[in-house]
Amino acid sequence: MARLTAFAGATLTIALTESLTIDGRDYGSRQTKDISSITDVTRRLITVTTTEATIATFSAAVGPGGYIAADVMYIRFSNLDDTNFVTLTFRNQDNDEVAIKLDAGCSLILCGDNTGGMVDIFNATQDADAASDTDLGDLTNIQADANTGSVDLEMYIASK
Repeated sequence: MARLTAFAGATLTIALTESLTIDGRDYGSRQTKDISSITDVTRRLITVTTTEATIATFSAAVGPGGYIAADVMYIRFSNLDDTNFVTLTFRNQDNDEVAIKLDAGCSLILCGDNTGGMVDIFNATQDADAASDTDLGDLTNIQADANTGSVDLEMYIASK
């Protein structure tokens, strides 16, 4: 089914603000980034259990829980729990993985490449001298699991 009207998209403005004063000196900072032509946004509240599960997939086509990797420009996760952490595992098409601990009350932001979204976005290797260190791969999926008890995780994904 074709769209009846063309949608040009909207601009997502990301603002990161740090507020800190020590001995009367301001150490605060504010950074902003605008991402234009956003046409799709997903904001989900996910209950993450202690069993690892895939929470998002990325490929060349949209599917259930799936996104077009080249169109995804921004991903944010916020751990809404006040006690437990979540481990987020990011995997690329080479099956390289990086796992990141997202502690209670914290957020993690991943901005896509300005022109390619989540294509050629990361590589992970244990050997820092390996020849493939510069071969960046496309994000293919994200998995999550909680450490000792279920956690509410907010997932926000913006795509072109």
